[in-house]
Amino acid sequence: MNPFLDFTRSKPHISHCMNKELTFLTSEGEKLNITTYLNKSFFTGNTLVFIHGFKGFKDWGFVPYLGNYLSEKGYFVITFNFSHNGIGDNKNEFTELEKFAQNTFSRETNELDELINAFRNGFFEGIETNSKIGLIGHSRGGAIALLTAAKRKDISAIVTWAAIARLDRYSTRQKEEWRKKGFFEVINTRTNQMMRLDVKLLDDIEENSSGSLNITDALQKINCPLLITNGNLDMAVPIKEAEQLYEWSQKSNTEFFKIYGTGHTFDIVHPFEGTSEKFEKLLEKTTKFFNQHLN
Repeated sequence: MNPFLDFTRSKPHISHCMNKELTFLTSEGEKLNITTYLNKSFFTGNTLVFIHGFKGFKDWGFVPYLGNYLSEKGYFVITFNFSHNGIGDNKNEFTELEKFAQNTFSRETNELDELINAFRNGFFEGIETNSKIGLIGHSRGGAIALLTAAKRKDISAIVTWAAIARLDRYSTRQKEEWRKKGFFEVINTRTNQMMRLDVKLLDDIEENSSGSLNITDALQKINCPLLITNGNLDMAVPIKEAEQLYEWSQKSNTEFFKIYGTGHTFDIVHPFEGTSEKFEKLLEKTTKFFNQHLN
C-alpha cells in the first residue's frame, strides 16, 4: 500500500464541532456566505478568520477540515466567501463568473474589514466582541489579510500560507492586451472554465499600488506577531515571494517557516480526499503560533 495514501485515510476526522451557516450583507448590499466552527468543550475565547485566495472558496479542499481542526484547538473559526469570488448558492462550483470578472483587491480588503467590524459589533451571537482575532490568509488571501490588518489596531496575530508578495502579476504585453480587449482570461485547470477579469481589476492595481494596496507599506505598519509560511516546491507562488515578504516585515515580530517537499496547497486536493503529512505540519505550526500569541 502507498504509505502516503495510507496516511491520508488512517486519520479520519471525527468532529464534535458546531458549524453554522450565516449570511452577512456588506454596506454595498453584497452577500458574504459564512461558515463558522465552534467546539464549546474546548473554546478558549479567541477567534480566527480564514481568508481564501484567487479561485478559492470556503468549502474548497482543506478549508472545512481546518475549521474543524482549529475549533478543536479552542478557537472560534470564521470562514467565508468574498462576494465576487465566483461562488454562489452552489458551494463547490463557479456559477457567478460575471461577478468574478468584476472583483478587485480593494473590494476584498473592504469586505474583510467590514466582516471584522461586524464581529466587533456582535454579529456572531454568543461570542464576546472583545475576543482576540487572528487572521489566516492563503495565497492572495494572505495579501488581503496583510493589507486589511495594516488599517486596523485590533488584529492580534497573522499567519500567511503561500501569500503573494505582489498584486501586479502581469507583463506589459498582457496589460496592453487586457486594455485592448477589455478583459483578461485565466483558465481554471480544475474545472476547465475560462474565467475573465475585467479592466476594473487592472485599474485598481495601478491606481492603488502606492497607497491602500501597497504590501511593503502594510508590513511596516503591522505591529502584531506575523508568521509567514510557504512550501519550497510551490509553483503558483514561489517561495521567493515569502522571502520578499519576510524582508519587508518587522523582524522583531515575524517568523518565517518553510515546509519542504510540498507545493501551493500542501498536497491537498479538491474535492477533499484526506489530510497530508505536510498539511498537518502546517496546521501544527499555525496552532502553536496562535496559542503563543493569542492565549
